[in-house]
Amino acid sequence: MAAVSATENTTAAKTTATFDVREATAADWPGIWAVLEPVLRTGETFTWDRDTTEEQARAKWIKEAPGQTFVAVRDGVVLGTGELHANQGGGGSHVANAGYMVHAAYTGQGIARALCAYSLDAARAAGFRAMQFNAVVESNTTAVWLWQSMGFRILATVPEAFNHPEIGYVGLHVMYQKL
Repeated sequence: MAAVSATENTTAAKTTATFDVREATAADWPGIWAVLEPVLRTGETFTWDRDTTEEQARAKWIKEAPGQTFVAVRDGVVLGTGELHANQGGGGSHVANAGYMVHAAYTGQGIARALCAYSLDAARAAGFRAMQFNAVVESNTTAVWLWQSMGFRILATVPEAFNHPEIGYVGLHVMYQKL
């Protein structure tokens, strides 16, 4: 998959933020971990254990073909990261799954949207027929809105399937898009 560039005009800040989304390299790992670790430690949007080690995170986040790990970068700084893989094996291997994380310092710049768009293109290129998100935290309303704006629909919500550290038990959405 070729690298793509994204430009997001932020009206409030009156700035234009430009970044590239491309497949990750081994040299990107320190930047990827700098994005993953704070997201995992807060425990508000991902179902991973909050005490996941760097080694465990690397083993879980770095994907091999037909999957892929990718990054959004500006001037060599990893702003966000994503990963794409088959949602299931065997008879379910034609449906992709993906996850994305953006560093808190870079939210609101269109990075999550660009990561998702990149993964949809990569999934199509890899021959996947659909993409499914298994666990979108219901209280993560920004992500739910964003994924819906990109063509995903909520198929079901599993009630109280996620224990949010601040607000308690909330639902997990299963979201889907045909490619």
